Amino acid sequence: MIRLHNMRTRPGSKHRVKRLGCGESSGHGKTSGKGHKGQKARSGGSIRLGFEGGQMPLIRRLPKRGFNNAAFHKNYAIVNLSDLASFKEGTVINEQLLREKKMLRGNGDGLKILGDGELKHALTIEVDKISVSAREKIEKAGGSVTLRQKKSAQGPRDAEQPAAAEAETAVAEPKAKRTKKPAAKKKAPAKSAAKKKQPRKS
Repeated sequence: MIRLHNMRTRPGSKHRVKRLGCGESSGHGKTSGKGHKGQKARSGGSIRLGFEGGQMPLIRRLPKRGFNNAAFHKNYAIVNLSDLASFKEGTVINEQLLREKKMLRGNGDGLKILGDGELKHALTIEVDKISVSAREKIEKAGGSVTLRQKKSAQGPRDAEQPAAAEAETAVAEPKAKRTKKPAAKKKAPAKSAAKKKQPRKS
């Protein structure tokens, strides 16, 4: 029966400490497991983790994954003014029309007009972005530019905000309706009757 006075560790779980740097008498040979000279054979000498003798470390050779701002970069479909010169005067140009005319392909985050080329007639343009030079040339030709409004993605918290705002206004309305009662005028203290001076007795 195992008791506190006869408990033993499992065989092989404990072993004698390997003494390094003690020469041939240590039982590990002349170099005692430290190799032949050099930085790693010296007492206190060590090499930092990941150092590969000066060559490019593995951590720098491997491709990196994870967060990157490139995931948030928006790619706009680019159209120049020279591409819009073929449309008739007064045409309303938008992304849908350009896709029907096969001038745009693939998926993008919107449409952007650049100022390469000249425009001689007025066009109405609806885009997401436009360069300064392109806007100047379009307006100079008598046309107009309308920027499309971006739809903001609403999350569950955004949906709660209008409801919370309505609740606050509902609570604020009754408070606003309450009118302050006119403060009661304080009665002026009654003036004490002046004591009549009695004539002094001679």
